[in-house]
Amino acid sequence: AGSRLLPGLLAECGSLQSEEEEEEEVAEPGPVAAAAAEQRREERLRRFRELHMKRYEACKLNSQEVVEEDKRLKLPPNWEAKKARLEWELQVQEKKKECAARGEDYERVKLLEISAEDAERWERKKKKKNPDLGFSDYAAAQLRQYQRLTRQIKPDLEQYEKLKEQHGEALYPTSDSLLHGTHVPSKEGVDRMVADLEKQIEKREKYSRRRPYNDDADIDYINERNAKFNQKAERFYGKYTAEIKQNLERGTAV
Repeated sequence: AGSRLLPGLLAECGSLQSEEEEEEEVAEPGPVAAAAAEQRREERLRRFRELHMKRYEACKLNSQEVVEEDKRLKLPPNWEAKKARLEWELQVQEKKKECAARGEDYERVKLLEISAEDAERWERKKKKKNPDLGFSDYAAAQLRQYQRLTRQIKPDLEQYEKLKEQHGEALYPTSDSLLHGTHVPSKEGVDRMVADLEKQIEKREKYSRRRPYNDDADIDYINERNAKFNQKAERFYGKYTAEIKQNLERGTAV
């Protein structure tokens, strides 16, 4: 801001200097001319004082801008995002205090302020996320497998209504109920279970695990990288070089 004032200040200084030169060239005799000259002199002094104040203000603004720019350069690159996050957290804390003072539930008040468009956008964003974070332990892997299998189950509501009419309250067992041998699965249910098991077996067969090291294999490499290269070369060109390799091993190569 201050740097933009300097060209105007220099132009005004040049105009004042030109006026002084013109007054030196044209001198008017008499008291009237002296009063007019004095008035012009006061006007020039006033304008000089104004220019001096403007220059001081411009230098002050330039210094402040230099200090602010140096502060911004010293800040971390993600400072703006952190600052916005902190301001948002402060606003959330203030809203929670206001809701607690009024005896209201903050989560309910927050949901009332969300528009339908934002709610739909968040739901779509949640569906796009992959909930599988990878292997952590066997219990978590088993739980993910159980949830995946239960999501695939499509309940037969008609059969459920028939069983409820047939057994009544006995359909909902308690700790005193005897269940062993009382349930006979239907043929459709057994077929669904068999189809699901076959699908799981087929999926497991597609998994590729690291092959174990073979101690009896020929060592034709100098390091692990060279071994990988030799395996690829054998896979693509082995059938063309098999005879040459055999001749070299027998010592009959030409």
